[in-house]
Amino acid sequence: MLRTLLCVALAAAGFAVQAQSWPTKPVIFLNPFPAGGGTDTFARPIAARLSETIGQQVVIENQGGAGGTVGATNVSKRAPDGYNWFFGAVHHTIAESLYTRLTYNLERDFEPITVAAFVPNVVVVHPKYADQIKTLKDLIDYAKKNPGKLNYGSAGNGTTHHLSVELFKTMTKTFIVHIPFQGAGPLMPALLSGTVDLAFDGMGTSSVQIKAGKLIPLAITSAARNPVLPNVPTMAEAGLPGYEVRTWYGLWALRGTPQPIKDRMWKEFVAALDAPLMKRIWAEQGADAGGMSQADMAKLVRSEIEKWSKVVKDAGAKIDN
Repeated sequence: MLRTLLCVALAAAGFAVQAQSWPTKPVIFLNPFPAGGGTDTFARPIAARLSETIGQQVVIENQGGAGGTVGATNVSKRAPDGYNWFFGAVHHTIAESLYTRLTYNLERDFEPITVAAFVPNVVVVHPKYADQIKTLKDLIDYAKKNPGKLNYGSAGNGTTHHLSVELFKTMTKTFIVHIPFQGAGPLMPALLSGTVDLAFDGMGTSSVQIKAGKLIPLAITSAARNPVLPNVPTMAEAGLPGYEVRTWYGLWALRGTPQPIKDRMWKEFVAALDAPLMKRIWAEQGADAGGMSQADMAKLVRSEIEKWSKVVKDAGAKIDN
């Protein structure tokens, strides 16, 4: 018994020393979406700030594909050494029920650190529909009268861009064709060109285009209006009560990462969120900062998996990946 306690104490001391010396080389945040999308919007400023505070560069590695599941699969196989981290999103709680053959499990293979940002989506349409669609009610009426004529773009199968519209279709009994892209970055040019008719896009990637008059906003998917677009109504105000969706982005460790290193990363990450520059960037994107505890993020992940599994089931959506 004494020997066991001694071994445990020595191991704990070793991990504490490891955390104090960590990091001794660059740290990787794997972003499972292409550069230029919503995840990048928050991952890159955080990485830049952490690079200043932890003494080593934090590198963003973009690895898109299959709604973020390709990158998640690949990073799940890496060493839990404190140098490999997963900067994912709410999309990965959706993938758990949408994709039928995932080789990783979000709760088994990853350990939550904290949420970086909560961001509402905004319903936007291309200006080519300016005469027919000026409000959310107009969109619903047009879609009902023209089933299958409208299409919507998403950042990929299993993203909130995708399932938020499927939820909308279920609630409004409409049919709109889905066009998935490899991320929000590739989606935007198609949306601006009119190849894609509409999207339930993240505030961070659409607000600039809305202000430039290149997209028409119909509604915000959060419960309250957003200060970035104060004149855009909520879904409830626009005529669809009970509809509320928010996108969020967060950091996970690989399961097995030493707890002292996870605790240090949480502390550094939360401190970074509190920096004035981060607050300004988040405000410009209409985002609320995260910073919750590791345990609270784990509860959020569990609740989101349960929420989106119902949406997936009701929509009848499945992907044989």
